[in-house]
Amino acid sequence: MDFKPDLWKADALKKKKENQQFLAKAKRVRGIEKKLPDLHEEAFSKIDCLQCASCCKTISPRFKSPDLVRIAKYLGMKQGEMIDTYLRLDEDGDYVVKKSPCPFLGADNYCSIYEVRPRDCEKYPYTDSGEFFEYVNTTLQNSTTCPAVYYVLEKLRQVK
Repeated sequence: MDFKPDLWKADALKKKKENQQFLAKAKRVRGIEKKLPDLHEEAFSKIDCLQCASCCKTISPRFKSPDLVRIAKYLGMKQGEMIDTYLRLDEDGDYVVKKSPCPFLGADNYCSIYEVRPRDCEKYPYTDSGEFFEYVNTTLQNSTTCPAVYYVLEKLRQVK
């Protein structure tokens, strides 16, 4: 696969239905998740998150209770104040950022709370774990948000 960083999003959008069908079948392929760690490493050897930050610019992590406590302390704020300032409850009852881009994302694409970021951010884009196949709709959406997800997906499609 010849990965073109500037063209991945258009390709991902074009292949969305095809990728959805692949993911639905792939999660039943025995041992396929074992390929993820190596493909994850390969993807991130080619992709620099700081050049992209599409995830931080377009989607929000869920902020769970441990995240709220840790981040509020790091910011020197009371938890309620931090929630009121930066977060809202979504339709699932999860705390998410009020608006995109994430308020903790700097102009240089660095995260101002990186050391204490939410667990969702730490795990994103799930290209190194079984969650990649467990949540097909999320992976499919992430394939149009994150070039690493698209890269891993394309590489998996080439495996026989």
